[in-house]
Amino acid sequence: MVPVNYYIALSAILFIIGAMGVLVRRNALIIFMSVELMLNAANVALVAFSSANNSLDGQIFVFFIMTVAAAEVAVGLALIVAIFRSKNSINVDEINMLKG
Repeated sequence: MVPVNYYIALSAILFIIGAMGVLVRRNALIIFMSVELMLNAANVALVAFSSANNSLDGQIFVFFIMTVAAAEVAVGLALIVAIFRSKNSINVDEINMLKG
């Protein structure tokens, strides 16, 4: 069996990669994917702790997180498509410009 520390390290690495994607990139779609990567990193940590404690609570919680994430993907992609249609760009620097 793989030790829990390896799963936690993997989760931390995935979360850091996602956080760097949110902080560094300017493309709204890439930022959205980075947020989803961070969410999945948290899911990996929850499943690792759940399996280490011989409990199903973390795995059940991950199931609910995945259902909420599916709804988030639908709404997020719809917003990105709407912004692209109005601005012809999904660069977050250009989205920030308000039109009066």
